[in-house]
Amino acid sequence: MAEGYVDIILMFIKAFAVGGLICTIAQIIINITNITAGKILVYFMLAGVALTALGLYQPIVEFAGAGATVPISGFGYLLASGAMKGAERGFFYAVTGSLAAASAGVTAAVVFSFIMALISHAKTKPN
Repeated sequence: MAEGYVDIILMFIKAFAVGGLICTIAQIIINITNITAGKILVYFMLAGVALTALGLYQPIVEFAGAGATVPISGFGYLLASGAMKGAERGFFYAVTGSLAAASAGVTAAVVFSFIMALISHAKTKPN
């Protein structure tokens, strides 16, 4: 019984450590450069794509779970792995595989954002 709890705690620690490391790297980049946050997001997403293409991101995901899939680099991993799985079936599926892999998450983000905007009575920020 206690062994299961230890496994869960270790899983949380690994996820927190890896996710925290990714966020720490981003914060260091923000602090020491003039790169905008939008560009940093794109670079991290492209890093996730590149690391997945090289076969380096999957071991990180297996080790850290949500610690590697929740940050924006995990979105790049999701897109790349969907395209790679689709490519096994042909060119058309390589193009649409990443869209199919990410569709549920993107749809959920749009729907929940809309609901929260309705609940919170969002207004445009005055200049």
